[in-house]
Amino acid sequence: MKTVTLYTDGACSGNPGPGGWGAILEYKGHEREMSGGEDNTTNNRMELTAVIRGLQALKEPCVVELYSDSKYVIDGLSKGWAAGWQKKGWIKSDKKPALNPDLWEKLLELTAKHEMHYHWVKGHAENPKNNRCDEMAVAQWKQIKGVL
Repeated sequence: MKTVTLYTDGACSGNPGPGGWGAILEYKGHEREMSGGEDNTTNNRMELTAVIRGLQALKEPCVVELYSDSKYVIDGLSKGWAAGWQKKGWIKSDKKPALNPDLWEKLLELTAKHEMHYHWVKGHAENPKNNRCDEMAVAQWKQIKGVL
């Protein structure tokens, strides 16, 4: 299987508010940047969307090294929280509804196709690829908000 590296980030102006996401796929020295946004969303929805869109771009099963500064995404996947919520009808252990079940459902479907390795990185720190994803995500919400 091919090994690809996926960097992702999401951003929002207000929470909820206009939001954006950015993703970078790397394979054998080649990079593909992707980004998008929504008018009325949340930061967590944009974090999830970035990973979904990156995985959707893969044409075959791969080993995926996922880098994200979102504990929500990394812990939700690596610790099995999202799979547990799904099994319980999208109810968390505290008996409250899990947020964003539509996106988690899609993400679980996509991650099942790949061999996933999860890496949390500190946001706005020394990881240049994560910083680039943040720049793309912010540019998207700024464009939606009309400040670009």
